[in-house]
Amino acid sequence: MTGARDLTPVNVLTGFLGSGKTTLLQRMLRSPALSRTAVLINEFGEVGLDHLLVQQVDEAVVLLESGCICCTIRGDLTQALRGLLSRRERGELAYFDRVVIETTGLADPGPILYTLLSEPVVQHHFRLGNVITTVDAVNAELHLSRNPEGIKQVAAADRLLITKTDLALPEQSAAVRETLARLNPSAEIWHAVDEALDIGELLEVRPATRPGEGGQRYWFKAADAQSAASSYLDALRRHGEDVSSLSLILDQPLDWTAFGIWLSMLLNRHGNDVLRVKGILAVQGIDAPVFINGVQHIVHPPQHLERWPTDDHRSRLVFITRGIDHQRLLRSLEAFCGARAVEHAVRQAAE
Repeated sequence: MTGARDLTPVNVLTGFLGSGKTTLLQRMLRSPALSRTAVLINEFGEVGLDHLLVQQVDEAVVLLESGCICCTIRGDLTQALRGLLSRRERGELAYFDRVVIETTGLADPGPILYTLLSEPVVQHHFRLGNVITTVDAVNAELHLSRNPEGIKQVAAADRLLITKTDLALPEQSAAVRETLARLNPSAEIWHAVDEALDIGELLEVRPATRPGEGGQRYWFKAADAQSAASSYLDALRRHGEDVSSLSLILDQPLDWTAFGIWLSMLLNRHGNDVLRVKGILAVQGIDAPVFINGVQHIVHPPQHLERWPTDDHRSRLVFITRGIDHQRLLRSLEAFCGARAVEHAVRQAAE
């Protein structure tokens, strides 16, 4: 995407109530990696900034020792981002080259991503970075089985951060990891209790690079199920039984126009039930791959990557859907775009 590197990346930190977002944010704010970063939160009091506070700029902005600017969102997100941009340009705030937004625990990430990708002033100056979702290993059973927002937060993630594994039974943590791999096969899974958690790397945007994975296994999770607590999966079935993922490898380069029309038609008809689509595509007439990423009705601007991350240059797509017949979706894609899926894998969230 032309000029994308000149735009300020915006990372979204989300996760259900009590999943550890605020604890993670406090840890992030202590890190030198957040210097030259603006953080948008709902309330200062929830984060507990007293020991980090250096200077109160006004009632909505504080400066921290790390160099980070921390702000509360008093209006809508668009207004908050415009305000930050205006004050940066006037020199009223220290220069920042990244924004982190902490959502509320009950937030559907979709509207936030829509704002970042569609509001004209915002998209002229900012670009969506990655979505980081915290998942509580102890209470994930409850959150994912009863709350659709929790599943949407997991589906929207580029990185899933499992928290409280030090308080969970080993089989609980294994069950959570397995279920997250089913719900979002393309996301990286991290552990928050790791003392060596690299905040800078957590925030870094690497849209199509998966170190250590290649060839047939690129973006495909191992089918081997780890030991999982049966009560956990039984609970998840109450809400996640119709959520599943479809992972594809296509054998021929895609006609970009045909694929764009097909994807637009799919999202126009089934956008509410396409929780996530993510892929690295071989496109006719282009040597380097194209990275696509979408959440529900929202599709990020495609990124033309400099090179393929592996020696296998076939297209790979992952769909996370609710109640959609994957065989029909696959037949539609093949018929419309003329590319045959040489491999595909379907995984139910609660299988």
